[in-house]
This record gives sequence, structure tokens and C-alpha cells, in this order.
Amino acid sequence: MKIYHNPRCRKSRETLSIIHEHNVNIHVIDYLKMPPTEQEIRSILTMLNISAFDLIRKDEKLFKKLYRGKQFTEDKWVTILHENPILIQRPIVIKDSFAIIGRPPINVLDLLT
Repeated sequence: MKIYHNPRCRKSRETLSIIHEHNVNIHVIDYLKMPPTEQEIRSILTMLNISAFDLIRKDEKLFKKLYRGKQFTEDKWVTILHENPILIQRPIVIKDSFAIIGRPPINVLDLLT
């Protein structure tokens, strides 16, 4: 398993805590320091079965300032997410070919059972 994690985010920390409580080996990726590539983002979107726009944190100041109300192609949204990882919903947990967004953190239980 792996988690795209922001250690400053309470929901991300709670999700990681649940995973550790289940003694699962997990690769932690601080995605703000090591943003996913555009290809990784596309793969994550496929596993989540959502669009790039749906992966955006719309309450984030950067989104409100630069992107709210604008229309872009799917590829452009992927590029925006890669270039501005703060906009990516968090945490994202991946197991095999399945992924969840840990909001709420208990969503991760779907991957642990």
C-alpha cells in the first residue's frame, strides 16, 4: 500500500494512524515535497474513477484565487494538479489497483478488509 500524505493535515494523519493500527506495511509519500507525475495523477484518477477536477480541493486559497470558475481540459487540470500539489485532495491511499480518498479517514477501512 501507499499513501499520498500531508503530515500537516489532520485527516491525513488520522488515515495513516488507522493503517498503522492494522499493522499494514505502507509507503508514505509526502506529495507536497514529491508531487506525483502527471502519469501518476492519471493513474490515481483511473483508480478513483473520478475526473481531475473532482480531485481538486476547491476550498484551497490557490484554487479560489487562480482557478475557480475557469474551464480547462482534463489534461490541463492534470497539469495544474502536478504543478500545484496543494490542490490535490488528501490523503489518497492505494492498494493494488484500488484507491480511496481518506475523507473521512474511515474510508481506508475499505482497503484493509
